[in-house]
Amino acid sequence: MTTFDTRQKAFEDKFARDADLQFKVTARRNRLLGLWAAERLGMTPEAASDYAKSVVAADFEEAGEEDVFRKVAADLGDAATEAEIRAAMQSTFTEAQRQYMDAA
Repeated sequence: MTTFDTRQKAFEDKFARDADLQFKVTARRNRLLGLWAAERLGMTPEAASDYAKSVVAADFEEAGEEDVFRKVAADLGDAATEAEIRAAMQSTFTEAQRQYMDAA
């Protein structure tokens, strides 16, 4: 294997690791967002866990995070504004990143 081949393989491996980490962080963010919304809705811990799983599943409808936003916004109704939901999405993403970095 040449030096170029070795570098190319290293870049490909890094890209795969980064993509996997991004997927895991986003899934964790969605779970945390679901728990945040469930608390706003006054759900029991069991129902909150199920709801958080449904928020994670909602992310597979289309690319991006708008599918998650639409689900949470529809479920919350008047219990939260768009700005509050978007702020929660950002803060839970930051928390998910922190949790993964702490675990590493």
